[in-house]
Amino acid sequence: MPTFRYPGSVGDSTDYRRRVLDNVLDDLFVADGLRAIAIEGPKGVGKTSTASERAATVYRLDDAALLTVAQADPAMLLGGAKPVLIDEWQRLPQSWDLVRRAVDDGAPGGSFLLAGSAQPSPPPMHSGAGRITQMRLRPLAFSERQLEEPRVSLAELLEGRRAGVSGRSDLAARDYTEEIVRSGLPGIRGLSPAARDVELDGYITRVVQRDIPDETGLTLRSEDALRRWMAAYAAASAATVSWEKVRDAATPGEGTKPNRKATARYREALSRLFLLDDVPAWLPSRSHLAELGQAPKHHLADPAIAARLLGVGVDALLRGEGEVVRDGPLLGALFESLVTLSLRVYAQAAHARVRHLRTQRGEHEVDLIVESGGGRVLAVEVKFTAAVQDRDVKQLHWLAGELGDDVLDLVVVNTGQHAYRRADGVAVVPLALLGP
Repeated sequence: MPTFRYPGSVGDSTDYRRRVLDNVLDDLFVADGLRAIAIEGPKGVGKTSTASERAATVYRLDDAALLTVAQADPAMLLGGAKPVLIDEWQRLPQSWDLVRRAVDDGAPGGSFLLAGSAQPSPPPMHSGAGRITQMRLRPLAFSERQLEEPRVSLAELLEGRRAGVSGRSDLAARDYTEEIVRSGLPGIRGLSPAARDVELDGYITRVVQRDIPDETGLTLRSEDALRRWMAAYAAASAATVSWEKVRDAATPGEGTKPNRKATARYREALSRLFLLDDVPAWLPSRSHLAELGQAPKHHLADPAIAARLLGVGVDALLRGEGEVVRDGPLLGALFESLVTLSLRVYAQAAHARVRHLRTQRGEHEVDLIVESGGGRVLAVEVKFTAAVQDRDVKQLHWLAGELGDDVLDLVVVNTGQHAYRRADGVAVVPLALLGP
């Protein structure tokens, strides 16, 4: 029974940079003994490297020869020293059901890891609920980029003690803008600007030409149409705009617009590849808030992909250029995407979830709601500004007035140099100083 090891397996790593998810995996997979964990996310985020750090046996199903052998004898994927990693498991969907049955049959803790960059169609026969724990690996959060040492912990903010916050950052508006276009994909962000643009263009082309037909089974009538849809979602970053507005942005100047059923296939395909990372609306079960909107906020997995789809670089963003399907400049929307990406990484480590709040008529809106156990929340506004004014915290105070003690803390994440707490109790935290 063949087994496979390569640099990155347990004991072999020399230059692996730990991610926030590593601590979660160490707690759940190693210490708490979960028997199977699936690490999911778009291609290029580092799933294989992260999973391999704790795998003794690795089966890479993107290897055509190995895939052929596994198709003939799927049970081989359960063999070898534990933990076993089945990489790109969606290439052989029955591998999911094999692992699920192995867990049912009494596999010990820390037995299986699966890594996948797509949701297969059709899906496995069994969801894996209660047997396989699914965890998302996103592009690098801001703290994972190691530009500065975080001084403010999201987990501590979620404790609700409203303690003082402090710290100084040397980063300014241009630095944050450069991080938006630099990408959180580890293999891309270290390249020169010209090489990075080429790689991002290639990434988008692979999605359109190979990943969607190969991984999702969707046959494209027009590659250009899908590119326009991806650009439309990029232009709708951090917005809750309607399907019709996104459709119109994707098909400018066209008299005949595609119907909802036709374009829904594009959305489904991009979602299956984890390239859409929308933030659901917060719909509390224990508060008296009424008439809340239910539309998600649109985000692509990496704001750098959004910027590249729209053809804007650092200077163009700082000049206020770029198509946007919402009020305000594109730079502000992409900065919110960067903050949202980072908060979701930190929230996963804190066993919390990220939502957004908007009333149906738009009178009130809070950019991000981080919900911990028991329905209590951390309310977050995102501002691409160094100086926070009273108008920037107005919606936070509205929510605090509505929810009372259910609000753990109020935070503005910005581009300033100092973390501090305002006289009204709102914590102001530069993104560079925020961590898990």
